[in-house]
Amino acid sequence: MEVRINHGAVYPEAYQTMLKLEGFIKSSGLDPILYEFIKIRSSQINGCAFCLDMHTRDLRKMGETEQRVFLISAWREAPFYTAKERAVLELTEAVTTISTHGVPQDLYDRVREHFDEREFVTLIMAINTINAWNRIAISTGMFPAAE
Repeated sequence: MEVRINHGAVYPEAYQTMLKLEGFIKSSGLDPILYEFIKIRSSQINGCAFCLDMHTRDLRKMGETEQRVFLISAWREAPFYTAKERAVLELTEAVTTISTHGVPQDLYDRVREHFDEREFVTLIMAINTINAWNRIAISTGMFPAAE
């Protein structure tokens, strides 16, 4: 496999813009574990192997169990996630596939049980950020490095 374009080298300002989005999310107060859940679930839906490889490793380094990492794609059937985590995963799916059903009111209400309006906006920004990274990685041909 070969990377098509090194987007960071070709257009550093574009890459820096994405890093600013990352910095915004990281400084927002969003729980880093929840952010990794968002990154992994969006990357699963979008089929971004590069991002899945990176973020599953990152989540493991944060001390998360293999069981919770491996079962994110089947979170509805796994009893290992809190109501708050489930709300975030469901919102991630809805925003990532927004053209399918949008974000239904009942989902918005479930998320708001755990997050205020400002935190809700942060979640949306986090979901959009990883979706953008997925699209960059897939479009430029990025892939996980062999071990």
